[in-house]
Parts: sequence; structure tokens; C-alpha cells
Amino acid sequence: MVDYIGVSDILRLVRREGTGHFISRLADEIERDYGRWGDFEKSARLASHSAAGVIELMPTSDGNLYSFKYVNGHPKNTAAGLLTVTAFGVLADVKTGYPMLLSELTVTTALRTAAMSALAARYLARSDSRVMALIGNGAQSEFQAIGFHRMLGIRELRLYDTDPKATEKLQRNLRAMPDLHDLHIVRASSSSDACKGADIVTTVTADKRNAIILTPPMILPGMHLNAVGGDCPGKTELHPDILRMSNISVVVEYEPQSRIEGEIQQMDSQYPVTEFSDLARGVSSGRVNASQVTVFDSVGFALEDYSALRFLHQLLHEERGAARQIDLVPELDDPKDLYGGTLGGRAPARLRKTA
Repeated sequence: MVDYIGVSDILRLVRREGTGHFISRLADEIERDYGRWGDFEKSARLASHSAAGVIELMPTSDGNLYSFKYVNGHPKNTAAGLLTVTAFGVLADVKTGYPMLLSELTVTTALRTAAMSALAARYLARSDSRVMALIGNGAQSEFQAIGFHRMLGIRELRLYDTDPKATEKLQRNLRAMPDLHDLHIVRASSSSDACKGADIVTTVTADKRNAIILTPPMILPGMHLNAVGGDCPGKTELHPDILRMSNISVVVEYEPQSRIEGEIQQMDSQYPVTEFSDLARGVSSGRVNASQVTVFDSVGFALEDYSALRFLHQLLHEERGAARQIDLVPELDDPKDLYGGTLGGRAPARLRKTA
């Protein structure tokens, strides 16, 4: 039997922890795994692109555990009442190849993306950052707001989306959260207006195109840019001249993947970047002075999903008797007799009872 986490299970686990606390704990797990970067197999994700969107597989292993995530990105889905992003994942034992956990990752991906964003900002944003512009107020925005409030101490959010209903939704959800009672919310009239007075600017838009959400005049000395929405070829959010600014530092998750999918796909192959693992391992520093502009060019990397699946499996087993299981793999009295133990009718009693 294989442990299973469905949507109802992830809601129970997160509510038990509290959303902010869950994001913070997950960030710690991600940081620890980036700290042992050399243990992991690394590859750019396998992507199948279409005019409608993208479907991707994201695998990795540290030699003991293996994980992969299936994830899609279809920006036009919302017009049909469907989610833009859905995902599920598997955690497996390398020694046997047996799956240990099958889990939803749609909600979890939003949580881990927020955890990674806030984690990177701990290294890259000024320590006195209290105001964040949040541009793109769709499905990921609440998670980003909660993560930055919890982990960075953000006390003012400046919101903007081209769809006013998205901003209204975000405002409504944020105001209903007791833990965010001290969060001041400002509704901006444009991306430029949202950036006014911001210490951190998070862009998390969904359109699959080379969009220009931020331009150089919006960027002030000392800002940290958390560029989340550009995450596949032909999909960006920053004007390339921002990346050409002097006194700028750009951090990515896994450089070979970010060269294909991130904001730096707009730059030549010699454009200098730092991998986040260098920060986590103390090999490189993040921000070097208060006036530096820093960019986290986030596309999402398989190690973060590995961390999330491992963390979920840990939380699941902290609950006595609450774990659900599914018969994803046959359990046979004779492992050499697959037919006899299944279609041949000689299934073990434990399987016949559930048939």
C-alpha cells in the first residue's frame, strides 16, 4: 500500500500547522536541501509545449529518495472555470524503486513557491524591507502575501492586477485572515503605482508571453525583485534593460533551466548569475550593500518539490492513524507470480477484501 495525500488531506495538514507556519517550515526544509546541493541529480524539466500551455515533468533524486512532479500551466483555463496550474507528485524509495507517497501538488506548489520566494528574499532583500508590491493577484498571490508577511515581516502590500476582480478577490481573502490583521493593503492603479515606496516587488502574472510588467524607471536603488511569473520559454515579466542595470545581482535556482525558462532567457549565455545553492551553502553572499538591486529569477526547480514531498510525508506520519493509503502497487505472496496473484485469482486475502 502507498501513502496518499489528496486535496482534503493537504488542507487538513496545512490547517493543523497554520498556513504561515507551514510555509516557514517548508522554507527551512528547502534551505536544508539546497545546502546539500551536491547530493542531488539535476536536470532541466521535461516540457511539452502547445499553443494552449505546457505540461512538465520535474524529477530529482539524492540517491536515497526519488521524486517527480507532473505540472501543467494553461493560462486560458480560467475562462473555462479551470485552474491555470495543476500538479501531483510521487516520492519513492531508491533502493526498491517502490513509490512511498502519491500526493496532490496543486495547493502544495503554491505553498512551496511562496516558501521559496520568501526564502530567497531572506538572503537578497534589505533586512528593513516592510513594503511589498504584489503585481498579479491571481491564484498564487495569497500564498506569496502570507509567506512574506510571516518570513520577512512585510506590513504593507501594494496590489495591482489588470483584472480588477482578481485584486478584489485577493483583498477579500487577505482581510479574512486573522493572522494578517496588521497588514496594510493599498490598491494601486498600475504596476508603476504599485512600485512606489516598495522595498520588494513580486511579479506573479500568468500570461504565456514576453510581457513587460516592470521597466527600469520603476526600479529604485535597494529594491529586491521577486520575478515568479516568467517560467517557460517565451514567458517573461521584466524589461531586459532591468537586467542590464549596474549594481544588480541576479539569483536563479538551477542555471541551465533558468537560461531556457527564466528572465535571463532574454540575455546572452555569458550573462552572470548566481545559483541559490551558493547562498544556502555560504559560497556566495546575497545582497552586498543597501543600494544594490537584487533579482530572484524564479522558475521553480525539482529540488523544491522533493523537499515538499519529503516534508508532507513526515507530517503525514506525525498523525496517528490519519494517513490514507491506496493499492497502487500489487502486494503478492509470490513476487514472481504477477498473473497468478492478480488476474489469476490467487490474490492475497488483504486484496480480496478490498476488491
